[in-house]
Amino acid sequence: MKNLLSIEELSAAEIATLVNEATKLKSERGNHSSQPLSGQTWAMIFTKSSTRTRVSFEVGVRELGGFPMFLSSNDIQLGRGEPIKDTARVLGRMVHGAIIRTFAQQDIIDFSEFSKLPTINALTDDEHPCQILADLLTVQEKLGGWEGKTFAFIGDGFSNMTRSWMWAAKKLNFRLNVASPKSCQPPADFLKLLDTDQVTVMENPAEAIKGADVINTDVWLSMGQEDQKEKEAEFAGFQLNAELLAGAADGHIVLHCLPAYRGKEISEEVLEKHADVIFQQAENRLHAQKAVLVELARA
Repeated sequence: MKNLLSIEELSAAEIATLVNEATKLKSERGNHSSQPLSGQTWAMIFTKSSTRTRVSFEVGVRELGGFPMFLSSNDIQLGRGEPIKDTARVLGRMVHGAIIRTFAQQDIIDFSEFSKLPTINALTDDEHPCQILADLLTVQEKLGGWEGKTFAFIGDGFSNMTRSWMWAAKKLNFRLNVASPKSCQPPADFLKLLDTDQVTVMENPAEAIKGADVINTDVWLSMGQEDQKEKEAEFAGFQLNAELLAGAADGHIVLHCLPAYRGKEISEEVLEKHADVIFQQAENRLHAQKAVLVELARA
């Protein structure tokens, strides 16, 4: 593995390797046998705001012996219109890897191509692979794995999280029910590209949750969509609350990638009831991303 650009590009074996490596690194935290990023500087290029992603990557790079260099769009010439390929060719001569959180997936692809650096997608509008790896680690810890499990995603059916989950379902062969308002469902061309029977898209959240072992949600309006109040109005009835979760499997877990807006996509009661798992999920960003860094250092 030379880059982590998307879940779509990973194989099932690569995903399993990363989750297992994350488990090992989590158990060894504070007592790592090696520091594979020793002497390396990793650029963190963020044009979207962040709490968990920034902190987990900065801590992770440092714990593996490297130096993280945080660069917001206000710090570099990208913010003034420099093409991504020019920034990439400069940084490719100076740093050892790049972690990028931005809007366009193509920017990540172009940066990787022109910089020749190991490049990590720390979130784009298309995918959020680091979050999915952390979530899978959490599922493995809480439920023993994803084999034979049914997952449900309630919310925007074509967000970066949902797209990443759909690719994960195909790769790892688990059931995924996506419940979303009709206007927010994945288009036919994406479903044709996905080409799997493991994913079912529907409008009824209760039907999606029925018998599910893992129930996932996210904000209704992604970053950059905050002014689309008309979209938010379409999600009436899609809140994760006690009534909706009554149909889930016994022993189910609830995931939320955070930040959470209580009273919108998830009720206060449900978030607090499942807070231990949700914040374990947040912590696992650190361990999953360290696993990605280790694998890229080995490449």
